[in-house]
Amino acid sequence: MDSSKLSIDQKIALVGGKNFWSTQEIPEHGIPSIMLTDGPHGLRKQAGSADHLGLNESIPATCFPPATTLASTWDVDLMYQIGEALGDECLQENVQVLLGPGINIKRSPLCGRNFEYFSEDPVLTAQLAERLVKGIQSRGVGTSLKHFAVNSQETDRLQVSAEVDERTLREIYLKAFEQVVRNAKPRTVMCSYNSINGVPASQNHWLLTEVLRDEWGYTGTVISDWGAVIDRVDALKAGLDLEMPSSNGIGSAELRTALEDGRLDKETLDLAVDRVLALIEQTSKPHDEIDVDFDAHHKLAEKAAATGAVLLKNESALPLPNSDFVLIGELARTPRFQGAGSSQVNPTSLSSILQAFEPDDVQFLPGYRLDGCRDEPLQTEAVAAAAGKTAVVVLGLPPSFESEGFDRTSMSLPSNQIDVLAKIRAVAAKVVVVLANGSAIDIASWQHNADAILETWLGGQAGGTATKKILLGELEPTGRLAETIPLKLSDVPAHTNWPGENHRVLYGEEIFVGYRGYDHGEKEVAFPFGFGLGYTSFEYSNPSAKVVHDPQRQSATSSTDDFDTVVNISVDVTNTGVRKGTEIVQVYARLPKSSYRREVRSLVGFARAEVRAGETKRVTIPVSQKNLCVWDNGWVLEGGDYSFDIGHSSRQIWASTQIHLSGHFNQNIITAESTLREWSVNHDARAAIAQAVGEEKFSEIESQMMVLAADQPLNRMTRLMGDALTHDHIELALSALASQSEKRNQNV
Repeated sequence: MDSSKLSIDQKIALVGGKNFWSTQEIPEHGIPSIMLTDGPHGLRKQAGSADHLGLNESIPATCFPPATTLASTWDVDLMYQIGEALGDECLQENVQVLLGPGINIKRSPLCGRNFEYFSEDPVLTAQLAERLVKGIQSRGVGTSLKHFAVNSQETDRLQVSAEVDERTLREIYLKAFEQVVRNAKPRTVMCSYNSINGVPASQNHWLLTEVLRDEWGYTGTVISDWGAVIDRVDALKAGLDLEMPSSNGIGSAELRTALEDGRLDKETLDLAVDRVLALIEQTSKPHDEIDVDFDAHHKLAEKAAATGAVLLKNESALPLPNSDFVLIGELARTPRFQGAGSSQVNPTSLSSILQAFEPDDVQFLPGYRLDGCRDEPLQTEAVAAAAGKTAVVVLGLPPSFESEGFDRTSMSLPSNQIDVLAKIRAVAAKVVVVLANGSAIDIASWQHNADAILETWLGGQAGGTATKKILLGELEPTGRLAETIPLKLSDVPAHTNWPGENHRVLYGEEIFVGYRGYDHGEKEVAFPFGFGLGYTSFEYSNPSAKVVHDPQRQSATSSTDDFDTVVNISVDVTNTGVRKGTEIVQVYARLPKSSYRREVRSLVGFARAEVRAGETKRVTIPVSQKNLCVWDNGWVLEGGDYSFDIGHSSRQIWASTQIHLSGHFNQNIITAESTLREWSVNHDARAAIAQAVGEEKFSEIESQMMVLAADQPLNRMTRLMGDALTHDHIELALSALASQSEKRNQNV
């Protein structure tokens, strides 16, 4: 599509929405309108009047489990399959862009929109989201990676400024965006409502142009969240191409005036127009008629719900030994299967846990009311029915507790649910708790009243059937926690800064979010990140690490190879149980002798392994160099002896292996003002200064000065060292480092 023949008015029209969900068409130039609709776990195409809050009815579509459940699958192949299904349903409904996935980091369990986000960890988030985007776009449908960036709360989301240092931004909150942008190339990226360090995301040139385009090489279209634009001219200059929805002419008038008075140049507008035209061309290509198999998609949704269910506790209670049990809990009859707000899907069908059983197979009692009011007759009936039996008690958060638009104020379940559980515990032979919620809740205060706890999160439209099959042992719960479940809210690393005040929230915990923070603060948790039981058991043996890429030959700041594999970690996984099972092997990295404040350990890779009873399977997990780097005015891979912990969760390490990596550095971080310690711990810098001074002499300097003068800048030490260390030595070393860096960049 050629923009050169378009008038100024036509160009201005193209960079703003036609209505709530569609772009502007220009028929005389063959430019069609395309439709963008909400997702991300199902198609929410509104057939009638449009709204962005999920209040008005939408056409029926498969409601897959939301991201909170999908993340617990740790299954990248399943993400691709779901993506293909979502793409097909979009094609059938003539939808060109599905607004999702949402990949913001879960900073606090109180975030009202956590059900739409994957994890507290950027590596897990990135790998799952990358495959989901690729699956959707394999069908020719565009995606919208959101919300860019640092949108980890709903409180004051339209005005709050997230105050975050750059290392934390790069290593935690931008990391998943970077990987998905580089590797999956989403058709659009959606800016968030909030500001970042005082600058609105919609007008943030550093974020939308310098980082996203200049560093990451993004060539797609940047769109606004609905109503996120404050100043259309500044937003366009910053790199925001398409304002959605229609501003009813306000944005167009602002652009036209700015062009006339010289505040906006024609070239900037043309650039945005070309990107919008590219999006339209990419997503509006003719395709074969689609006849969606909704039954197959329902089965896929069931598979996702079962795969994402996490068994947190099991004291010989599951699988249910026989059918002599009672089902209790209104949520078993009135399922909580998705979150509220703009992602709310109208399911093609819906399976509750109660409906999954045959009517005569189970006795059901509601036990409590969803509005939280105490109902003594309901409690009394449920307790009486549970006496002497196994009680399956379905608990969770009612829809009013978590939604887009507001944050939760507590991690607690409704008190009427806790009360009925305690009374059932006193009379039942066994108690199995099934949970339905979109984010971590307080479990520690009542888990003593349960023999088994099955966290099903939000199961989508087929969650009821999936839960029944897990309870009866027809399926194994293979999910693992994608977020830590703390003992109490005050233990959450972000708690003292949450959710901010006066339109400002400080990310004071820095990189220590989620399990990184609990480990760093040596906090006990209810259930650690990565945890989950199954119906069999595993052992690990023979761990090994093999370098497959020499990072000395290539800089991690390369735009094409940041995510190259550096190391392969392998381990034997043996199923020591009596039935086939699935283990999720997790690899965490440590660098004990680091010159940076680091996590105790951080996830760098994972793999799902299906292993038959008695079988041993060799599992190999690639580790990319970016996942080992720290940010210090550029990506730095420290040289040193890395430990790779292999385990069942972030705190259940069953094997470990070590390997030395020579690493590389960002030239800008070593200067004459760098300290003796900084020169010494940096592999390349130490080699350069030792060569300039002489290895024997520099080793003597280290032995004499490291205890008392390790933090003294090297150029100031020249006043104390005489001929042993001079400014000429330092300049010679810096010159050698610069030359080495230039050669590496030439090899990229």
